[in-house]
Amino acid sequence: MDERQKDQPAADQNMKDSGKNSEQQPVTACLFSAAFFGALGSSFIYGYNLSVVNAPALYIKAFYNRTWMERYGEPLRAETTTLLWSVTVSIFSIGGLVGAVSVTMILKILGRKGTLLLNNIFALIAVLLLSLGESAKSFEMLIIGRFIIGVDSGIALCALPMYLGEITPRHIRGSIGQFNAILICFGVFTAQVLGLPELLGQETRWSYLFTFLAFPAVLQLCVMPFLPESPRYLLIERRDEAGAEQAFRRLLGKKDVSQELEEVHAESRAQDNVHTASVLQLLRSQAVRWQLITIIVSMACYQLCGLNAIWYYTNGILRDAGFADNIIPYITLTTGAIETLAAIISGLVIERIGRKPLLIFGFISMAVFFSLLTVFLHFQDSMSWMPYLSYVCILAVIASFCSGPGGIPFVLTGELFEQSYRPAAFMIAGIVNWLCNFAVGLMFPFIQEALQAFAFLVFVVVCVLGSIYLYFVLPETKNKTFMDISQSFAKINKIPVPSPGQETELVLSCKPDMYGKDIIKRESSF
Repeated sequence: MDERQKDQPAADQNMKDSGKNSEQQPVTACLFSAAFFGALGSSFIYGYNLSVVNAPALYIKAFYNRTWMERYGEPLRAETTTLLWSVTVSIFSIGGLVGAVSVTMILKILGRKGTLLLNNIFALIAVLLLSLGESAKSFEMLIIGRFIIGVDSGIALCALPMYLGEITPRHIRGSIGQFNAILICFGVFTAQVLGLPELLGQETRWSYLFTFLAFPAVLQLCVMPFLPESPRYLLIERRDEAGAEQAFRRLLGKKDVSQELEEVHAESRAQDNVHTASVLQLLRSQAVRWQLITIIVSMACYQLCGLNAIWYYTNGILRDAGFADNIIPYITLTTGAIETLAAIISGLVIERIGRKPLLIFGFISMAVFFSLLTVFLHFQDSMSWMPYLSYVCILAVIASFCSGPGGIPFVLTGELFEQSYRPAAFMIAGIVNWLCNFAVGLMFPFIQEALQAFAFLVFVVVCVLGSIYLYFVLPETKNKTFMDISQSFAKINKIPVPSPGQETELVLSCKPDMYGKDIIKRESSF
């Protein structure tokens, strides 16, 4: 032990040198491709489906009415039309919930990359149902297709952030993790563009809006098989050291990955008696109690902060401002563009500013602009220029959301938990996400009817309370190893923090490598 303690300064210096070297390493083509194509076939599809049904809504309802007439010889009643349309929209969230519940089992069997590849089967089945529903004169096919594409999205929003977090060096883990948010926003924007009347937003073309979904799914199916699996999954869960080493080499673009392997080995030894934890084990574990509460709070705020409700007001505010109905779709493109731009900027600055400041800034900014929007909506009829201020507030709310709250909760879910708890944590985060999404869609019309313009004050309260919780509980996670992050919760979880001697034992414990030499275990860039 004395010799190891003597060697500790050298090990500490090696860790610092490793961190400096890793920060100088550029993002490799392999890592960028894994992030981009992984997100293209996952979060892009989710974002696209959030808004794709908005433009053709009238045409889809007309199709429902024609089909009903042909079957039963009488027009569809207004309340039945509303019911069928509500089911078509909301069943997407139910499918997402089903996908989130099933993801842990799929991840355990197929791994991160395998789950993403399998998920494309759901996407392609949904494409067939959604695209052919009109030709087959079956609105049931549209409803089932929306459910299946919801399942695809539920799986994707769990598997993709986990994959991105496990393949990325810690100094850029947040930036690469934001690919998830960027592609969600880009998916929303793409659906807005394709839904324009000059493109696919016509009565004779609306079904092609769903056919387009095959493009990102097929592209991911073609590219992802040639990209690496998560090296952490290979080493800790599959015990495939050779596969993990090869994956690290391709992702990092260097031959010597012994430091990366040793950090994963250290994490594996720290949880040597723990296999992949079940949801029940996660809920019972005191060691991750506040991590779990933090993820539940941040994911609930992600859905309950009011962004979904913004879309309810946008068109009405533009009409009140004097814009003609035929140009409103072009003006609302600014919302998708602002979303995408804010998410990109967030990805560029997250490693400098940190996760915690961006999250709190985003929620507080949303609370401020929601408050201003409430005032502007209240006086909207009294001044002709007030609707313009209301629309500026809407854009500011969207930008605030995408600057942090729109993507960081997914990054944190991957960072706050060690390998054995991560799949169950993503499952719980996914369940909270989709339940809250469904609750907003169900309850907001009633809240809006009761409170009118003051409905947004409900979201002000959510944003403020979420910010207060994150300020006092969430530690900063940028540029930290997964073990460091877990230890930062040790005090609040009331579990023993490893003593310096124990940490030295873990970090400096020696083990012969494959060439028969002793290597010093030290923390790396992961």
